[in-house]
Amino acid sequence: MRIVADFPRRVREIENAWIPLGDGTRLAARVWLPEDAHSDPVPAILEYLPYRKRDGTADRDEIIHPYIAGHGYACLRVDIRGSGESDGVLLDEYLRQEQDDALEVIAWIAAQPWCTGRVGMVGISWGGFNGLQVAARRPAALDAVITLCSTDDRYADDAHYMGGCLLTENMSWASVMFTNAPMPPDPALVGERWREMWRQRLEAHHTWLEPWLRHQRRDAYWKHGSIREDYGAIRCPVYAIGGWEDGYSNAVPRLLANLKVPRKGLIGPWGHKFAHFAKPAPQIGYLQETLRWWDQWLKGIDTGVMNEPPYRVWMQESVPPQSRHEHRPGRWVAEEVWPSPRIRELQLALNAGSLDERPDAETAVLVSSALSTGLDAGAWCGFGVDADAPSDQRGDDGRSLVFDSDPLQEPLEILGAPVVELELASDRPQAMIAVRLNDLRPDGDSLRVTYGLLNLTHRESHENPTPLDPGRRTKVRVQLNDIAHIFPAGHRIRVALSTAYWPIAWPSPEPVQLTVFTGSSLLKLPVRPPRAEDADLAPFGEPESSPDAVITALRPGSGSRIAEHDIGTGRRTLRIAKDFGADRFEAHGLEIEGSWSETYEIDDRDPLSALIETRWRAGIGRGSWQVRIETRMALSATRDSFRLAADFDAFENETRIFTRNWRHEIPRDEV
Repeated sequence: MRIVADFPRRVREIENAWIPLGDGTRLAARVWLPEDAHSDPVPAILEYLPYRKRDGTADRDEIIHPYIAGHGYACLRVDIRGSGESDGVLLDEYLRQEQDDALEVIAWIAAQPWCTGRVGMVGISWGGFNGLQVAARRPAALDAVITLCSTDDRYADDAHYMGGCLLTENMSWASVMFTNAPMPPDPALVGERWREMWRQRLEAHHTWLEPWLRHQRRDAYWKHGSIREDYGAIRCPVYAIGGWEDGYSNAVPRLLANLKVPRKGLIGPWGHKFAHFAKPAPQIGYLQETLRWWDQWLKGIDTGVMNEPPYRVWMQESVPPQSRHEHRPGRWVAEEVWPSPRIRELQLALNAGSLDERPDAETAVLVSSALSTGLDAGAWCGFGVDADAPSDQRGDDGRSLVFDSDPLQEPLEILGAPVVELELASDRPQAMIAVRLNDLRPDGDSLRVTYGLLNLTHRESHENPTPLDPGRRTKVRVQLNDIAHIFPAGHRIRVALSTAYWPIAWPSPEPVQLTVFTGSSLLKLPVRPPRAEDADLAPFGEPESSPDAVITALRPGSGSRIAEHDIGTGRRTLRIAKDFGADRFEAHGLEIEGSWSETYEIDDRDPLSALIETRWRAGIGRGSWQVRIETRMALSATRDSFRLAADFDAFENETRIFTRNWRHEIPRDEV
């Protein structure tokens, strides 16, 4: 990455600014803006997060916001209510209060003497979510949005549920916020109020996993903040960016297909990171690309950004499967409209063990997978920096019902969402199915291309699930995640079906056997013919950034991902551990340290043996002021309910100043 320190306009940083709200609350902001902005006002860019501007995102903020500010913008990194140095308490994701506050923040920004009155919102993950959500509220000064690694559907395409199946990421993500949401503000900025503010946060704190588990179907809780409920509510231009290794790439083509405003979509090979430093490579000049967008919509400069194809993606080549990729070979391709009329559907029949252009006579085939099927899946959301990509799928394939094509005579490129339509019957009223599309290499390696899950009680509706009638035949449709992939000549296409996908998804309450009717089931592939114009696409610039924050490593970090199998009991355990080490921010002396671990256990024969346990430790301090939080969460289930245990301890120096324990039993609702 090329480091840039000399910008068209000299940048001034305001370490902490207070934004007053109508109810007396103050939100804390870190601001970068041109030194002469008061005499020559500029548009403003808002990033609005709960991740603590002082320490949580400070390192990556330093390599993004000063760069944009140096090109003639005021950049504000605002901590939402109850986080960082902002007043109040933080009680859940994407609350109405969060959006209401954002409307006031945007109005405040637009009224500042250094601002032209035009505002954009940018954000990744949480900030990508609320950028869309706030745009749907249509504040007068909000003129454009860039949303990265986010979603328009909080129920079906977020960390909580997938195809009506409960994702274990629901627990993992809850443990992150269980630990980090109530961390205290920095006394250097708020003074002696810090202890009162911390006590308020601790007293109001609870485990967010409880409400997430109580809403197991698409109801009003999840519809709130899901802009797919009304795409027309958004009236400003939107640039949606994602990565194929991320958990949120599906929203990019959906936004292109459904928004009615000027819009663009970009998907690279990346994990859950910004595109100028995300992995796998190749990275792009993300900051230069965003400047083209902001200049177009906030300064009225015709940058040509809207003269290019609206949907641009990295068409990935086949690679040997491994749990981490430094680089994904491929090429940039583009479509002039999305959905594209150029995409043709290739239908392949799922015959007995094979994929063929013509269906054979119908055959009833049984599948009842070992419950640990899925141990080769990697993480639901990859960050590209750990061993969280799907590894060789042969182990999971061996526990699944597979269908293979003949070796391809020529390359086959797909772009979009593959679909599998299955005729099946279940021997239990509740069941799930996992569908994987794999690239079977000539050497036997099996590369997962994409996958999808379906809770079969949700086969007709996520809002009103209905039990299966055991033994009764039914037709279901499983849409897999969007992907761009080239199957080379000589490779085979594989479809793998399993009745479990642990530890990605929670298992059904009892062992399940499905009958799949081959000859009557189909794979539908979105085949994309190569486009000669792709060779003429303007290249992205090389990655650039402003200089890094000065951070001293006090203790190195480490990590591991270890699977264990007790052959005698059949119990399988996956242990994931991450020590973040310890660092000091030299600009203000704040020191941070932390670690976490996750343990997933299951007996291959007993779905009620499933267990997840997470442990977190997070500490911040400076000199004699040292605080930390330690948490533990555990989730298990009976046939009829989920059992959640959560333990929370807060320490000032070595004195425990707050402790609380939660025990919840939550009925299973067709999950």
